[in-house]
Order: sequence, then C-alpha cells, then structure tokens
Amino acid sequence: MKTTEEILAEGVSLVEGRFLSQSAPEPDRIDLAVEPGRLLECIQPLASARWGFLAAITGLDPGPESGRLEVLYQFCNKAAVLTFRVSLPRDNPVVPSIYPLIPASSLFERELMEMFGVVCEGTPDPRRLFLSDDWPEETYPLRKDYIVSAPPPEGGTAEGKTP
Repeated sequence: MKTTEEILAEGVSLVEGRFLSQSAPEPDRIDLAVEPGRLLECIQPLASARWGFLAAITGLDPGPESGRLEVLYQFCNKAAVLTFRVSLPRDNPVVPSIYPLIPASSLFERELMEMFGVVCEGTPDPRRLFLSDDWPEETYPLRKDYIVSAPPPEGGTAEGKTP
C-alpha cells in the first residue's frame, strides 16, 4: 500500500515540467502554480492515469489591490490533495474549460463564473447556477470588492438571515 507521500510524488511526477513552482502548505497537500495556458497539459495526465478525482474548483480573491484572482483545482487521491493554482489578471480572468477532460467539472465552472467572474473558455453550459436571472451583469458576490446594497428580503435581515 502506498503512503500519502508516495501518492503525492506520483501525482507530481505525472505533471513534471509543466508547472511553475511547488509548495506544501500543509501535510498531505501539494500546490502547483500553473500558467493558465498550461492548465489542460497538467490535468490531462492526471485524468488519463486516473490519479484521484476532481474534488473542487475554488475561486480565491486576494483583494482588489492585488490585481489578481486565483483558481484552485483540487484533486484528491485518498488523503493526498494535489492543487493546481492558476493566477489570473483581475480585469481579464480567463481559464480554459476542463470540461473536455472532466465533464463533471461543469457545475464547478458555472459556480466560478457567476461568483467570481472567471471565464471558463469553452465550457458547454455557461448558464447561471445559483443567482437569479435578474442579478446584475458583471456583479460577482464572492469578490472582495462586492458591496451588499440590496435591501433585506422580506422577513429577513441585511445578512439574509431570518430572525
């Protein structure tokens, strides 16, 4: 039986030479910084080798002053977590859709697009997932510069909680 360290080493070796840098932010986890244009090159070998599964695609906003957004693609294989971190310019956040490699990514990509405004180029279904149809265009509720300005819902508070 392989150890978690061996599983992570195997995952990293599958994408060797395709990432910018590597870090281990916590035990059992390795983050690999990847350029947007090389994302599919990194995911293809994992998918082909059936190394774990896509657990989540997460948007991360370090704040408007950074001028950046990040997208994290987290793959799990037992206790091992291999994350591809893609840094994007805040004013033009575009990544290629990974749908052709992992069709189950569709819901994650739709959430990323509507909550952070990251364009997943080539995704087959760009419809909104959670926000209402009358939600204002180019207003992304999980960005740090989002300002809550809507009145509270009837019977609720500004935070949307019902007392």
